Amino acid sequence: MVKFERPVLQVALDLVELDRAIQIAREAVEGGVDWIEAGTPLIKSEGMDVLRRLREEFPDRKILADMKTIDTGALEVEMAGKSGASIVMILALSDDSTLREAIRAGRKYGVELMADLINTPDPLSRAKELEEMGMDYINVHVGIDQQMVGKETSELLKKIVDEVSIPLAVAGGLDASTAAECVSLGADIVIVGSNIVKSADVKKSALAVRRAIDEASKRGEIRRERRDVEKEIREILMKVSTPNISDAMHRQPPMDGIKPMMRGIKMVGRAVTVQSFEGDWAKPVEAIDVAGEGDVIVIYCPGKVAPWGALASRSCKNKGIAGVVIDGPVRDIEEIEEIEFPVFAREIVPNAGEPKGFGEINSRIVCGGLEVRPGDWIVGDDNGVMVIPKERAYEIARRSLEVKKHEERVREEIKRGKTLAEITELYKWEKK
Repeated sequence: MVKFERPVLQVALDLVELDRAIQIAREAVEGGVDWIEAGTPLIKSEGMDVLRRLREEFPDRKILADMKTIDTGALEVEMAGKSGASIVMILALSDDSTLREAIRAGRKYGVELMADLINTPDPLSRAKELEEMGMDYINVHVGIDQQMVGKETSELLKKIVDEVSIPLAVAGGLDASTAAECVSLGADIVIVGSNIVKSADVKKSALAVRRAIDEASKRGEIRRERRDVEKEIREILMKVSTPNISDAMHRQPPMDGIKPMMRGIKMVGRAVTVQSFEGDWAKPVEAIDVAGEGDVIVIYCPGKVAPWGALASRSCKNKGIAGVVIDGPVRDIEEIEEIEFPVFAREIVPNAGEPKGFGEINSRIVCGGLEVRPGDWIVGDDNGVMVIPKERAYEIARRSLEVKKHEERVREEIKRGKTLAEITELYKWEKK
């Protein structure tokens, strides 16, 4: 069995542009990365030339080919091995005959095999079978789409680590903190993708992971605080922009015609909805008593009469309410700006109506052309207001953060002198 003097740090180059991947790999190695993985998107984009380039650039490093093989195991191992791969990653979901043929081919061509447990129905039983077959490594892996809905690699690792004796790799949205936790639980190899690859400073990010896992290997078990998903969603949404969220939701449009009443202010919270009518500000104001700290009041009240002003905004500010969205007008904007309370509305008018008491609080409404339900997440900034369905809030928040990280890396490459079209290989990837 392979023994490592320290935890192995592997970077997953899950990109589609070869030149970018090579540059990022150089920076990652400077930051302490040991092994370099040609990710599946990169292999699909560039073929076996990826492995040849990586072998040429990094002759002293282990090069992994994440082939996602599920059939023709011997052929794909041969292809990767002859092209420069040290280790070929194959799906544990593959038929036993495919896995055994891949192992035989690996022995023939001097290539090691790593079985990836992603989406395996019974990962513990499969891990034991893989060890008996002669697999060199097992990758305890929670896939990107699984990560987005809250599944964690560490929970799967805990079930497997004491049941097999061959080296275990871990992958799935790891950063310095979670990589260290996995090492403390017994992982031998940590595979980090976006938290290194998408960083504006790849070397610095790799160094942070390197130091964290080295310290964890000396310190022992790390106990993490109980997870607070609601808090995590809010923290992530405060970091990302509404354009990031729109991109994560497949270019979902914002509320139509709803604009920030002041620039440079951010609003995140769960919706308390209000259905009202022109000239009636009773239900909007009553909603202040219903809303809790961190909530956003969302009001449908069309027309040219303001259902909201400075006094209502001050009441919200006192309670810690995160902001208000109005499909209609607002007034007293100078005082609202003075107290820096986030208000998003259609327009500013001077006139208000009377409190008549018609309408409802916490029913489904349409605001700015989008359906809003009580408890949906609302995010507003200088670009507009996005609505995130409550049942997908964690997923959309995580996907938005990935969009942000990607843009940060691209921004850094633009600062170095490349154009956006060059970085993204736009001409190559235009639809034919």
